[in-house]
Amino acid sequence: MRVVILGAGALGSILAAHLARAGEEVALIARGPRARFLADGGVRLKGVADFSVRVPIVEDPRALGSCDVFVLTAKTYDTETALDGVRGLEAAAAFSVQNGVVKDEQLAKVFGREHTLGCIANYSGEVLEDGSVLFSRNEGLYVGELPAGRSPRVERIAATIDAAGVRTIASDRILTVEWSKYVSWLGLTAVAVLSRLYTHELLQDEDLSRLQVALTREAARIADALRVPLADLGGLIIPRTATQSSPEAAIESFRRSGAAMEAQGVTEHRMSALQDAVRGRRLEVEETFGYAVR
Repeated sequence: MRVVILGAGALGSILAAHLARAGEEVALIARGPRARFLADGGVRLKGVADFSVRVPIVEDPRALGSCDVFVLTAKTYDTETALDGVRGLEAAAAFSVQNGVVKDEQLAKVFGREHTLGCIANYSGEVLEDGSVLFSRNEGLYVGELPAGRSPRVERIAATIDAAGVRTIASDRILTVEWSKYVSWLGLTAVAVLSRLYTHELLQDEDLSRLQVALTREAARIADALRVPLADLGGLIIPRTATQSSPEAAIESFRRSGAAMEAQGVTEHRMSALQDAVRGRRLEVEETFGYAVR
């Protein structure tokens, strides 16, 4: 399978490294110092998976003609600029692991609605100071036809990525999956950035969990207004529990999730927005929180 991945941050690097190691034809679009670093030394992963692998690095996407799968992993505020560079690329299927729910429409404008799939990343990572990537969680990459349904191409994509080592699920209700993550992400990210705590720590704090429940419930009202049902996917994504249970029961569920992370040794996980905040980088606000407010 020929896969083009745009963005060499944590998620893009994790996906590219696993596919390259599995022998798939991968092109990782990167620029600047990050591109030179990866071209010189390859992608190095630590954590859930620990290996290094050479991945073809592409700085000028105009050199790419076509691919079976295009994956967008850039920050949401870079989406328009990033997609401008690949307008000449012919992709049989395209999906985005970005946060938020505006990404599918942005992809459809470039590649066509018939080529656009829904997706969420429920796997996590962080680019470390030495340029390697900490692969902290491998709960799942969800891919599906929009607005719902599975298809042979979705099954093939999911099977290929899953076999490469990044757990992948072919979903028949991807719109529900996307909104379930979005609603959960809003509450968890706000609390993470405000507290500056690792995820397992903030989840186990009763007061912070109470705030997270309140924020999740408010965000869920948007999905309800759009008549998009929510679902618990496990781990950090439990919007039905947060909205349908009593506040105390929901708080206890979050605290159990944090305790489970700690018991499993997942103690270095930080939300991506927190990673950016502690490094003084721009945050993904307009396309995520801004969309919810508007």
